Formats: sequence, C-alpha cells, structure tokens
Amino acid sequence: MKVVAAYLLAVLGGNASPSADDLKVILGSVGAEADDGRIELLLSEVKGKDITELIASGREKLASVPSGGGAVAVAAPAAGGGGGGAAPAAEAKKEEKVEEKEESDDDMGFSLFD
Repeated sequence: MKVVAAYLLAVLGGNASPSADDLKVILGSVGAEADDGRIELLLSEVKGKDITELIASGREKLASVPSGGGAVAVAAPAAGGGGGGAAPAAEAKKEEKVEEKEESDDDMGFSLFD
C-alpha cells in the first residue's frame, strides 16, 4: 500500500511516469523501507496506463463489492452432557452488564439534555 501511495504522490507532484528510484526517494523521506519487488510489480502493472483511468476503473470495481449491512451469525457450541451450556450464557450476561456500566461513565456526570 505504501508503494501505491508513493506512486500516487509522485504523479500528483507532476511526475507522470515515476521510476523505481523516484518511489524509493519518496518512501525514504518518511523512513519507510522500499521493497524492490513490490515497486517493480507496481510499475509493470501501471506502465503505459493513465492514472485517472485506473482510479475510475477501481471505483467501479469497489462499487460492486458488498459492504456491511449483514449480521454475522455465530453458532453456539453444542452442549455435551451435564448442562455445560449454562456457563457461557452467564458469562455473556456479565459482559453485557460491564459494557453498559462503562458507557454510562463516559458522560462524566454531565448530560446533554439537562
């Protein structure tokens, strides 16, 4: 990701076709290590392509990716034998109570609607 960011910074800085050395200088300026393999891979993938077209096609691809809205179902472990399933339920109730108490402490005694 940092290699992509360095490439975009170079392009935004006016260098339409940054070299591996350009990216290494940018990465070095912020103390990040430059991985030659990743730099060469990126440069080979974007060679001869317009950055604005790449960004536009990336946005189209991201628009088709589902993001959020669905709840994750968690399967409860099967109780084996002598009523071992009651303990996890009790632990869950304790955790909920602790979370509620922490949330009420956040207002520090002040209420927005008093």
